[in-house]
Amino acid sequence: MSGDGGPGTNPEQLFAIGYAACLQSSLSAVARGRGLDVSRSQITSRVGIGPTGHGGFGLAVSLDLQAPNLDAAQAADLMARAHERCPYSNATRGNIQVTLSVGGTPLAQAS
Repeated sequence: MSGDGGPGTNPEQLFAIGYAACLQSSLSAVARGRGLDVSRSQITSRVGIGPTGHGGFGLAVSLDLQAPNLDAAQAADLMARAHERCPYSNATRGNIQVTLSVGGTPLAQAS
């Protein structure tokens, strides 16, 4: 937000990293319980900030799963289940817009 663009990490980047790590951990736990291989999976997170429309600022998050060892249906189901379990998802649910996708294809879900 109005930073000079210089070196360093901003809070949104830190939030994005934390959220991705938390979701990856939840994803791994759910996968283990289902006997699925997520050993080469990766979650890319992006956090944006902008006006809420009622005098403040808010965050929007997008989380994309790449899971080369799973088919698209397995990956989508796993991502949705991990989103239900993840502490970051539970903390932000209903507060910010969260978009989930697998391989760049958005999942139909409520934030």
